[in-house]
Amino acid sequence: MPDLRVRALQMLTRRDYSRAQLQAKLAVHAESEEELNAVLDTLQSERLLSDPRYASQRVVARAGRYGNARLRQELKQQGVGEADIEAALPEAGDEAERCRAVWLKKFGQAPGSAEERAKQMRFLQYRGFSGDAIRRTLRGVEE
Repeated sequence: MPDLRVRALQMLTRRDYSRAQLQAKLAVHAESEEELNAVLDTLQSERLLSDPRYASQRVVARAGRYGNARLRQELKQQGVGEADIEAALPEAGDEAERCRAVWLKKFGQAPGSAEERAKQMRFLQYRGFSGDAIRRTLRGVEE
């Protein structure tokens, strides 16, 4: 168990992990599921492992490039609970403003044709921005 704890602490000193991520990484080194859960529970009780903190940091780091849908999907894939995701998403800021910033960086000029408009919308959808944020961005640009 001390070996597993040391390994977990070494990983956590480099960056934060969600509980599910750390569990997956440490599973190959654990002798039993109970030992692994005991180490993770201890780390959580000592506040060295925290899904809300991980979600918050991840949202802040990636909000400049992605919309709420993409951020939500990534956090779910990394094993973060729905309540922690909902608590972290407001830290990203206004989605429409982020959408406009991404659009400006990528395109910078109003679409000249319906095909170009569709291309820009697809790009922003892929980045996880809501339909409302995309419409507001493109409507503001075209006026």
